[in-house]
Amino acid sequence: MPPFPDRLEAGSAYPLGATFDGLGINFAVFSAHAEKIELCLFDPAGRREVTRLALPECTDEIWHGYLPGGRPGLIYGYRAHGPYEPYHGHRFNPHKLLLDPYARRLTGEIRNSDALYGYRVNSPRADLSFDRRDSAPAVAKGVVTWDDFCWDDDRPPNVPWSETVIYEAHPKGLTIQRFDLRPRERGTFTALADQGVIDHLRRLGITAVELMPVQAFVQDRRLLDQGLRNYWGYNTLGFFAPEPRYLSEGTADDMRIAVRRLHAAGIEVILDVVYNHTAESDELGPTLSFRGLDNASYYRLRPDSPRHYINDTGTGNTVNLSHPRVLQMVMDSLRYWVTSFHVDGFRFDLGTILGREAHGFDAGSGFFDAVRQDPVLSRVKLISEPWDPGPGGYQLGRHPPGFAEWNDRFRDSVRRYWRGDAGQRSEFAARLAGSADLFDHRGRRPPASINYAACHDGFTLLDAVSYAQRHNEANGESNRDGQSENFSANWGTEGPSDDPATRETRFRLQCAMLATVFLAQGTPMLLAGDEFGRTQNGNNNAYAQDNETSWINWRLADGPDGRRLTEFVARAIAVRRDNPVLRCASFLHGKDQPAPDVLDIAWFDEQGEIIPGAAWENPAERTLVLRRAAAATDGSVPILTCFFNPTAEDRSFKLPAPPLPTTLLLDSADPGATERPVEGSFLPVKARSVVLARSVYRK
Repeated sequence: MPPFPDRLEAGSAYPLGATFDGLGINFAVFSAHAEKIELCLFDPAGRREVTRLALPECTDEIWHGYLPGGRPGLIYGYRAHGPYEPYHGHRFNPHKLLLDPYARRLTGEIRNSDALYGYRVNSPRADLSFDRRDSAPAVAKGVVTWDDFCWDDDRPPNVPWSETVIYEAHPKGLTIQRFDLRPRERGTFTALADQGVIDHLRRLGITAVELMPVQAFVQDRRLLDQGLRNYWGYNTLGFFAPEPRYLSEGTADDMRIAVRRLHAAGIEVILDVVYNHTAESDELGPTLSFRGLDNASYYRLRPDSPRHYINDTGTGNTVNLSHPRVLQMVMDSLRYWVTSFHVDGFRFDLGTILGREAHGFDAGSGFFDAVRQDPVLSRVKLISEPWDPGPGGYQLGRHPPGFAEWNDRFRDSVRRYWRGDAGQRSEFAARLAGSADLFDHRGRRPPASINYAACHDGFTLLDAVSYAQRHNEANGESNRDGQSENFSANWGTEGPSDDPATRETRFRLQCAMLATVFLAQGTPMLLAGDEFGRTQNGNNNAYAQDNETSWINWRLADGPDGRRLTEFVARAIAVRRDNPVLRCASFLHGKDQPAPDVLDIAWFDEQGEIIPGAAWENPAERTLVLRRAAAATDGSVPILTCFFNPTAEDRSFKLPAPPLPTTLLLDSADPGATERPVEGSFLPVKARSVVLARSVYRK
């Protein structure tokens, strides 16, 4: 290792982070309230601090310095000097080594140690006390990188929203039990890039993989003390660095190769990102980065008591996106993942937080405005989780144009309708039509509604038809965590059943719900493993289950039910792809008439009659027929009709007028059925199933 100078040169305030220019490294870090910031450099193993150099300049609250001769691979951290005054929101403690918020690679793991805390753990004065132990041996450190990857002819697939089919997956859980892969590759980006995994996605018809958090995150001390782990990863430490556990070769190029291979297969990559809070928790949490650099700027503090944090996230702290430098960090992070990793979009965890201003949620918040005008970010897919635990935190349908939203009302409606709940027909119809009541404003379109029957947060699809209650005992919270209402049913037995009738009911309901997702207007999303009946044994909050509870069991795909279900999902997605009427890019309101006596959208009862207004409110009526039509480029008018029967009896539906030759395309009660003509004017629909038929009007 070359000797380091006694002092740094002035360097530049831009760009933030550690930037190698071929001759040395420029360091720049934001802190509005620090009195001094020191750069700490470590030996190649990252264990011993070899020198400590003050950043010599501070320009517009950016501390900066330049290290001549510095090269990529250098391991570093910061120490920030300033007041330790919790009552005024300041928590500077130079004994704590701090990770650069812009670090692009991490080395070393955070170890469970009291030295991580800026105060004396177990002190009667709690966080008002001051700890002088050096935290460097117990923290992760930044590594200077040089991003040089051959993207060559890589091009974003740019799949239109109307053609998008999302597959939500955990980056580890998806492949950790792929025993056809080498052990060191399982559960990593290398496995995600495996041809077998990509072939499975392509066979299904998936156009986008939405990965749960891949940004570097921290293991919660509370979970580690219980012998558990933070599996989901919603506990971010570094907004620019990939999680090291997902890199089989130890470099970020593992992720870049995976993205490139998915792109070559026509599949986009969407990242689930967490910018609403960090891993430092509340005032009793560790000092790892942001808290030690400038607590009063990075976090939203209570105006009446700056010692305490505003906790709209339910995790202990809330990132202060109203501060321009904090907003800049988030924007820089998002652009970095697009430009350096070629990702195609983002799903924002607790997205409502990102739109919070002093007066509450604002669709015109600084964050939303910044993203919508950004020449890079405004062109990728943007998805929000439109709720948070804070006051006024449920904002489904109220995000600005350019953002799609997870639609939990779709999920709940689908589950209640197929469970057989009374009075659900009207709500179910609204969700099938793209939730126009929620999204049809400001030029937004049906794809803004992300439709799903199951996601990572809650029951898997199989569990939604196998358990009436949550079973989260393994989480160590006395089964009090997770949603208490899942709109689920066990159909006779709680959990696995050997009863053929129960198993058939559950299988049929899974097919019916999946068909509903793919036949509705909006953007369909499939939870990884639901295509072959994955279970979490009734755990609806498996955030701490880094084990077979959460990992996808690929052996299920080879079982008889798994094969049938997978083939049905692939067929349903193919039918959606081949029939543009099912994925209209605009809302249908029953005002246009593309063919004589055929409206663009219409609703019928079992007798083939238009449902009158009063009948929608009849709680006893449950069956439903949805017909959609749109002119094709050749002048014909394809007419697609969905017949929904959530009852326990087989029914016979009369085909709505006008009479036209009709072909059955899909039958959820007969997953292997191929296209066949419909004889006569009635269509049999089995219990708890949905049938799709097509007619074509030609002039």
